[in-house]
Amino acid sequence: MGLVAALVCAAGMGMAIAFQRSLPIEVRTFGNGYPLSIALSLVVALIVALAMGMARPRSVVLPAVAALYAGGAVAGGQIIGKAIIWGALTRGRGTPIDLADITLDNFFGGFFPALSIYSSPLAQTWPIWLSIGVAALAALLLLTLRVVSRIRRAQRAEVATEEPEEPEYRAPFEPAQSPAKQPAGDLFTPRKPAGD
Repeated sequence: MGLVAALVCAAGMGMAIAFQRSLPIEVRTFGNGYPLSIALSLVVALIVALAMGMARPRSVVLPAVAALYAGGAVAGGQIIGKAIIWGALTRGRGTPIDLADITLDNFFGGFFPALSIYSSPLAQTWPIWLSIGVAALAALLLLTLRVVSRIRRAQRAEVATEEPEEPEYRAPFEPAQSPAKQPAGDLFTPRKPAGD
C-alpha cells in the first residue's frame, strides 16, 4: 500500500511542479516558493504515512520504510515535473505548459537534465533536498507515533486480559506464614513414636 501511495504521490507531485506556472505569481513567489514545496512535501508524507499505517500498524520497521517511500515520492515527483517542463521547452513550447505537453517524448527528452539537478552542489540544490528531507522526516514521525500508540494499546489490552491471582484465604487469627512442613518418613515408621 505504501508503494502504491508513493507512486501516486510522485505522479501528483510531478503534475503540481509541471503546472506551478499556472498559479498566480503571488503564490509562486511567496517566500521564494519554499512554503509551497514544503507544503507539497508534507501532503505527500501524510498520504504515504496514512496508507502504510493502515496495513501493519504495529510493525517497528514500518516508519523507516515510510520515510524512504515519502522521500522517494518527492524526488520522483520533482524529476517527473522538471523532465516534462524541460522536454516541452526543448521542443519549442513555452511555459506555462498545458495537458498536451504531458507526453512520453517530453518526459524522456528532459529526463537527463532533470537528473542533473541532484549532481549540482548542495549550495544550489538545498531547497530540493530540504523538501525531500521534510517529507521523509514527517512520514517517519507520523508513523512512529502511530506504531508506538498501537503497541502500547496492545500491551495494555494484554495486561487487562490477564486474570489477577486471587489471594489465599486465611481464617481469622491464622498466622500470615504457613507452618513449616515436616519431612515425611517412610510408610513403615510411625509418625509419632510412643515413648517407651
